[in-house]
Amino acid sequence: MSKARVVIAAVVVEGRTQAEVARSYGVSKGWVSKLVARYRAEGEAAFEPRSRRPHTSPTAIDADTVELIVRLRKELSDQGLDAGPETIAWHLAHHHARTVSRATISRYLTRLGLVVPEPKKRPRSSYIRFEAELPNETWQADFTHYRLAGGTEAEILSWLDDHSRYALSVSAHARVTGPIVRDTFRQAVRAHGVPASTLTDNGMVFTTRLAGGRGGRNAFEHELRRLHVQQKNSTPNHPTTCGKVERFQCATRRMVVSPVQPGGTRREVPGSDGLPSAERLMGTRAGQEHARKPQAVPSVDGAR
Repeated sequence: MSKARVVIAAVVVEGRTQAEVARSYGVSKGWVSKLVARYRAEGEAAFEPRSRRPHTSPTAIDADTVELIVRLRKELSDQGLDAGPETIAWHLAHHHARTVSRATISRYLTRLGLVVPEPKKRPRSSYIRFEAELPNETWQADFTHYRLAGGTEAEILSWLDDHSRYALSVSAHARVTGPIVRDTFRQAVRAHGVPASTLTDNGMVFTTRLAGGRGGRNAFEHELRRLHVQQKNSTPNHPTTCGKVERFQCATRRMVVSPVQPGGTRREVPGSDGLPSAERLMGTRAGQEHARKPQAVPSVDGAR
């Protein structure tokens, strides 16, 4: 039996005073008074638990904004563009003069059933985020498959600066091979200098370390060794380690499928501080100091 039922019975059935019942059961006289008044007005319904939800929510967004969020979600998705909370928030601020937080948009998308829950997916809070402190400290690389309109298969190879998210090289090939990885790396070195390290997955075009020692180093590994560049590889089955270039490739595929129209957003691959990638490359004090230092670029033409 609930305490509310006992309190009401003590006052209504036993005829005890509200003050006496409040002292006996260790509750306030005001609560006893409210219970008795509710019982006399509603009868047995007074014993049912009440919702604690507030009657009004002054900070809730209006219905028009909710409808606009839903419409933007559908329009961006239909165009093959990113339709996440951050992109929707950007459109609301730049095209509709409405400021809505990313968390609020995410909450409404989930509430309206526009987000498919992934119960087996690790929460973002469990990931360890990292970022190179300087440009050319670490380059990430990866390639993705893409089917052309005529059905021909192609592979897009991307080199990305880990600090600035700057696209150092993006090239399409019938098939990405070890020599192609080496050659595109050489071209990026000519244009941007030698990086201190590289970060890739364990594909055979990047490393032979999981090949059981057969065949020795590949062309790319020989080039890194010659230029004294540290090679780093992600742990197998951990694609989030190379998440920056993975995210860039995801945005690239969307841009190829549906290019951004005039007035649209190109914040498909935002820098972590919100600055455009090209500006961010030399926009920090550390980057400017790094840029002023003379860069000795070894020859990349004579090596295997």
